[in-house]
Amino acid sequence: MQNRQPLIVITGASSGIGLATAQLFSSLGHPLLLLARRLEPMQALNLPGTLALSVDVTDRAALAAAVQQGEARFGPADAIVNNAGVMLLGEITRQDPDQWDRMLDVNVKGVLNGVHAVAAGMVQRQRGSIINVSSVAGRKTFPNHVAYVGTKFAVHGLTENLREELAAHHVRVTTIAPGAVETELLGHTTDAAIKSGYEDWKTAMGGKVLAAQDVANAIHYAYAQPAGVCIREIVLAATRQQA
Repeated sequence: MQNRQPLIVITGASSGIGLATAQLFSSLGHPLLLLARRLEPMQALNLPGTLALSVDVTDRAALAAAVQQGEARFGPADAIVNNAGVMLLGEITRQDPDQWDRMLDVNVKGVLNGVHAVAAGMVQRQRGSIINVSSVAGRKTFPNHVAYVGTKFAVHGLTENLREELAAHHVRVTTIAPGAVETELLGHTTDAAIKSGYEDWKTAMGGKVLAAQDVANAIHYAYAQPAGVCIREIVLAATRQQA
């Protein structure tokens, strides 16, 4: 049976932005390939027409194989949302360099691995959307964010370069750059003082930061444009977030 809507691939789909994006696209009739290390939260969504697989985006071969499996079941991927990411904040002179490696592997190489898994097919079909979730930290700096900011500046740069290379093949490439979002991301940080300071910053804004659904809506807005329209970048943040 042919699906009315094409396949959407979402990485980091077990929580936060990825989970909200999965729910939104499913509600609109899209079959989904959901990828994350944690399988149970994706299965618990119980979304129709969905294949959920436990995949680490740093494993290039496993990610490519998962996309092939999803396409074999649902047809070609019309979009990938490269959302998987980690935020390990730390003061640069005291932060464990292993945390830098983890962020580079997931936030940068993981995005490239996602691109690699779909780009050739999209070019061949002369259609597709690659949506990379970055951050306002890919446009400006913040205290205790040196390595994280570096990874997100990289996502911004590689996404723009990718857009230029794929535009001639009718493949759209978009950067989504949210400000502070209410997700599990801060929980990755191991420095208790930094986590406390981050929470104080949110409180100073009245505690009102973006919901994951807000970012999912922006992702769908970019995707839902006519094929001849590419939303290159969406930057969004809570109204009271000044930085």
